[in-house]
Amino acid sequence: MLKNALIGVGLIAAFGVAYVRYAPLYPNQWHVDPATVERTGKPNDFLMAEGGDQPPAVFAADVVTVAAALDAVVALEPATFVMAGAASDGFVTYVQRSKLMGFPDMISITLQPAEGGTMMHAYARARDGHSDLGVNAARMTRWVAALETRLGSGG
Repeated sequence: MLKNALIGVGLIAAFGVAYVRYAPLYPNQWHVDPATVERTGKPNDFLMAEGGDQPPAVFAADVVTVAAALDAVVALEPATFVMAGAASDGFVTYVQRSKLMGFPDMISITLQPAEGGTMMHAYARARDGHSDLGVNAARMTRWVAALETRLGSGG
């Protein structure tokens, strides 16, 4: 009886891991404009926009330069790929998976001209779970700092 229960628990755990890694991610669901998105209400997201967790970042460089810098910053991140769009088009959504379990986080970013440079809105959120333990906020803080360093600006 105990053996069957352990086998059952093992199968459920294996299914859970397989779901996290292989469940499809649909761009039409995740590729959203951070400036107009409706939040989930769960503490597993971070919004960098007016009325969000942090205001949009502003960089003292044109959109083309910021887009190239964003591509370079993201290329250094582990387990990260473009889901939809392109930074060079001013609207991109990335997927970054956690190291151990492969939990996907989606990061949608828009770049638009602003007075004195480029404004970046971002919405980073987890697909699974209720809380992300601050991972999305930390990622956006890290990416903005890396962009500021790469662009040589104070943001």
